[in-house]
Amino acid sequence: MKSIPFIIALRYLFGKKSHSAVNAIALVSVAGVAVATAAVVCVLSVFNGFHSVLTERLDTLSPDLMVSPREGKTISNGDSLAIEISKIKGVEVATPTLTDNALGFFNGRETPVTLKGVVPEQYSKVTAIDSLLVTGGVPLKDAETSNPVLLSIGLAYKLVMFDYSKPLMVFAPKRTGRFNPANPAAAFVMDSVYVADVFQSMQDSYDENTIFTDISLVRDLLLYDREASAIEIKAAPGTDTSRLLGEISALIGPEYIVKDRLMLQQLNFRMVQIEKWMTFLLLFFILIIASFNIVTTLSMLVLEKEDSMRTMSAIGMSRRQIAGVFRWESVLVSLFGGIIGLTLGTILCLIQEKFGFITIVNADPDLPPVAYPVMLKMTDLAITTIPIAVITAICAWVAGAFAKSRMNG
Repeated sequence: MKSIPFIIALRYLFGKKSHSAVNAIALVSVAGVAVATAAVVCVLSVFNGFHSVLTERLDTLSPDLMVSPREGKTISNGDSLAIEISKIKGVEVATPTLTDNALGFFNGRETPVTLKGVVPEQYSKVTAIDSLLVTGGVPLKDAETSNPVLLSIGLAYKLVMFDYSKPLMVFAPKRTGRFNPANPAAAFVMDSVYVADVFQSMQDSYDENTIFTDISLVRDLLLYDREASAIEIKAAPGTDTSRLLGEISALIGPEYIVKDRLMLQQLNFRMVQIEKWMTFLLLFFILIIASFNIVTTLSMLVLEKEDSMRTMSAIGMSRRQIAGVFRWESVLVSLFGGIIGLTLGTILCLIQEKFGFITIVNADPDLPPVAYPVMLKMTDLAITTIPIAVITAICAWVAGAFAKSRMNG
């Protein structure tokens, strides 16, 4: 007896209605829920793809772990601290780096630059800097010219610097002493550097105005001795970086901050997640609006089946069972729309993930377009079912209540 409302609801769903408009609106209801659900799946998968792309790009110039001072700009004993950290089991390389601002000048053009001093042999192991070179030069560790640097592609275009035989002048303000207005040049330490190659990391924070060079040169320009801005660390393969982070923190004490790769880029990842779930909420509201069609369809169906409702009452079905027919009808319409939407969204995402039919025009006109990033996750499919379940429950309650009100009439 309990299955009778379900059987009748199934019959109403697939059976021909006396008014063709009811059939049409029922199809529109299912299609609306399906399209909105597919959109939710696709959007969540696209944001997963962007998250994956961001993570891959971070792999190039972000270390596994980084140690920085809790207060101030520099670590006073950068070299010795790096040696101490490198002795910890699981640390493959620990290298000091020194970063500060300066002024670049070439062929009448000047621009602010970010100088990053590194130990070239060690830094090429900590990051993938050697794989980012774009003009056929040499890595920093292999350069034979005096004061070699790697220039970001943004700086190369700003300074129109494509002749590597000419020096780039770098000016760094003196950290100590008084400024003499009569001799402004005395307030700067100056040196000339030569470009070994140009790099492009696809990260604006590096590509806009960064210069990589030997840490000894940066220390000379900034009037430092053994100081470092940070200690960048590469973990040995198979090492648990969270465990290693804890061991390093315990060794060096509370005066330093230790962060892993994701923590270093926490703001970028957080923004992607915020955009993802804000978009999810917007699509959730669209899904709710699409579900209004279901309420309209069921209201028309109740009106159409008033004679059948009286017949069901005459054969002994209770008001609750008759209302249950339309509750089941609502559940079936919502579920069919949701299942079709989940299936459609999954198929579209898998096709894009495998074949990349939808592309993005590359910022560099010489490079081919890249496939729009998509990554389908089962957790997102599970999350998408939540609004479908909420809509199903609301529509079922409304349909049942409306059916009861018509029986009272």
